[in-house]
Amino acid sequence: MSEIKSSELILNPDGSVYHLNLKPEHIAHDIIFVGDQNRVEKITKFFDSIEFSTQKREFKTQTGTLKGKRITVMSTGIGPDNIDIVMNELDALVNIDLETRQPKENLTKLNIIRIGTSGSLQADIPCDSFVMSKYGLGLDNMLRSYLIDDISEKEIEDAFIQQTNWDLRKGRPYVIACSETLEKIIESDEIHKGFTGTAGGFYGPQGRVLRLNIQDTDLNSKMDAFNFNGTQMTNLEMETAAIYGLGKLLGHETLSLNAIIANRANGTFSADPYKAVDELIAYTLKKLTE
Repeated sequence: MSEIKSSELILNPDGSVYHLNLKPEHIAHDIIFVGDQNRVEKITKFFDSIEFSTQKREFKTQTGTLKGKRITVMSTGIGPDNIDIVMNELDALVNIDLETRQPKENLTKLNIIRIGTSGSLQADIPCDSFVMSKYGLGLDNMLRSYLIDDISEKEIEDAFIQQTNWDLRKGRPYVIACSETLEKIIESDEIHKGFTGTAGGFYGPQGRVLRLNIQDTDLNSKMDAFNFNGTQMTNLEMETAAIYGLGKLLGHETLSLNAIIANRANGTFSADPYKAVDELIAYTLKKLTE
């Protein structure tokens, strides 16, 4: 196999990957994603020690140890486009020899868990509860740049298109399941599960209207009502489906968790959203280190 060209896998002068500013030794095999760079230290403050820290643009990374387990925490910023950068560069760190620019013969599997905040779409998923994304439902088109037919849930995609009267001029939605391995580690009877919608933007793509009219003014209510064999839409955000898709394509385990800080169905907001996030962080770290 010919080497991967420097225009395709870009490295910094010190040999680190271009956007994340990381070398292979800087990351653990267990990784926690957050969107906000300021949330990284909300997690690593619980660590027993921190061995490495760096930041380039919105990508902040800290690696340390908690109860003997090495964990990396990384901020991804917002949106599927950032996830495309983060997932590909993380995979390159463990599965491409950066000196020879050749894929390694023996591939490494990363465990990646996203911890975020979101608003619930269902009245029975209250503020301060936790949601696990059983499926990521991508509305963003980014993953369609890759060959995803073997990993996507076509029957669910067809049902979503039919039930919402989705306009295919916006692209075909894709559905990717979470990692069953991580699901078993993290789940509990108190965690809600369902479809997490991943939009390519915050305003129009999520049905928000400021000064611009949108293509489907009823899309939010139709998504709220979407149901496939008893599984409903739980929340809407901008990263999960992209993480799930690239994770499956690259051979990594991925899971997305959200602290629910608002309930759009009944118009309520958490009395203490920071407490809800802290509790989800503590819960996740406990499960990872048991």
